[in-house]
Amino acid sequence: MGSAPSLDERDYVRGGATQTAVKILVVGHFAVGKTTLIGSISEIEPLSTEETMTQAAESVDDLKGVKGKTTTTVAMDFGRLTISDRVVLYLFGTPGQQRFVQMWEDMARGALGALVLVDPERLADSFPVIDLIEHYGLDYAIAVNHFDGSPLRDERALREALDLLDDTPVVTCDARDEKSSAAALTTLVRYLLDRTR
Repeated sequence: MGSAPSLDERDYVRGGATQTAVKILVVGHFAVGKTTLIGSISEIEPLSTEETMTQAAESVDDLKGVKGKTTTTVAMDFGRLTISDRVVLYLFGTPGQQRFVQMWEDMARGALGALVLVDPERLADSFPVIDLIEHYGLDYAIAVNHFDGSPLRDERALREALDLLDDTPVVTCDARDEKSSAAALTTLVRYLLDRTR
């Protein structure tokens, strides 16, 4: 008597149908809105490792341009979004501080791609994040998190400032808004599907 064949590690059975699990990273620099985006879109209560910032963290993390920031992610955020009967996205939010970079190798393992959140007023803070995503060979889309009062940037100027390839998707979103966040993730997933064809 033999055992049943195992499913691919990315497949699992739910309600009698096989679903494909897709790991997506939600990345960006410190205080760009990663936790907010995952919280606005996750169909489950998101796992968040937000902790109150200490005076020690304030001396290490650059709080310039970040008004009222009192908490920070100390490990990761996690959420889930079912996008069809067959596909479910597992969203992993990385901490944005340089001191947590050692976690990225583990976080990137098995990921299909990444949504890179960018603050239009702190573009230079995105360079190390994009470098890491490229280092791990992940395809990505850029989502410009449009905060209240932040300037809207011309896409061409943004592409040039971030040194993006012509086919890298760029969208504007509001991480607080479920529909806006869903549109950004949809753009990424479509791009990833096109890249695998």
